[in-house]
Amino acid sequence: MSPTQRRLDPDMVRRYVAASLGPAPRVTGCGPMTGGGFAAVWWVNLADGRAVVLKVGPPAQVPLLRYEHDMVGAEARYLRLVTERAPAVPVPPLLHHGSDPVLGDWLLTGLLPGRSLWELTQAGDDTDEVRAEFGVALAAVHGITGDRYGYDGGCAGADTWRGAYLAMLDDLLADAADWRVPLPVPADRVRELVDRHAPVLDAVRRPALLHFDGWAGNVLAVAGPDGTPRLSGLVDGERYLWGDPLMDLVSPLLFRRTEDELDDPVVRAYRTIAPFPLDTGTRRRLSLYRMYLYLLMTVEMPSRGITAESDPWRVARLAELLDQELSDLDRPGALTASRSGGTAGTG
Repeated sequence: MSPTQRRLDPDMVRRYVAASLGPAPRVTGCGPMTGGGFAAVWWVNLADGRAVVLKVGPPAQVPLLRYEHDMVGAEARYLRLVTERAPAVPVPPLLHHGSDPVLGDWLLTGLLPGRSLWELTQAGDDTDEVRAEFGVALAAVHGITGDRYGYDGGCAGADTWRGAYLAMLDDLLADAADWRVPLPVPADRVRELVDRHAPVLDAVRRPALLHFDGWAGNVLAVAGPDGTPRLSGLVDGERYLWGDPLMDLVSPLLFRRTEDELDDPVVRAYRTIAPFPLDTGTRRRLSLYRMYLYLLMTVEMPSRGITAESDPWRVARLAELLDQELSDLDRPGALTASRSGGTAGTG
């Protein structure tokens, strides 16, 4: 278990359910759900036939990264935003958001049907259709506009996308120092490289709603009438922020380069609705966003109890990817659009 995950048992689960729904709905079964590393998440069956999900935030004394404060509340806000302003996107129905000095912060939501895209991929199922539907859903989420860039809830943000990105980066670098996380290059060198390319962020003029955690484990699918997996849910929106829609095309192609994967069903479907040019500015923004994601995944490891001994592949892979993105940013020519692909999708 991650140190951020509160330890639950069936008696505690019943307390959270009663605090959310009152004493009437009796818990008939419950158990932990796997796949996440921040909150404690349990499935719960109720006597009235409902299947729900309980998500409980970390205890108050557990140290967190700067952007992680009030993440349970952030997910509640995300679910309300998507439900009200992009109702075609399947997200869990929010049943209750609670906060208590003893119980902490928690959510109770409906349980969406389906298996994760990660599970389906590992099983060798054809996921092209559901990935395309996910691309369409992302475009719908990005149609929601905020009034400020960055995270909400008092976390890093600004009135411009460049300002918000730099504030988010500074927080991560400060977290790296606090947790003594080794980086491929010194923190001031990272900031220097980002400052060199930061003007490309000024092309973003609208704070779009971003899920920012759309990896395959957070996309659910059920079998359609013909047996083909179809999108049934987009979950775990607690890391949402307001910014450049391109940033949301990084996690769905985790460890790959979006600009090199234009035939991926997510990217292809997304670009039919929200086309974007594949020019040098786009490539540099995508590199900045990958660098930020890999930096986040690196910096969060100590707070999750992850070490080179417990997960050597992750540690080595992230170090390699982060070093690659920083090297590319240090060699601007590596991010220049090719002659054959530089103007693709300019409409």
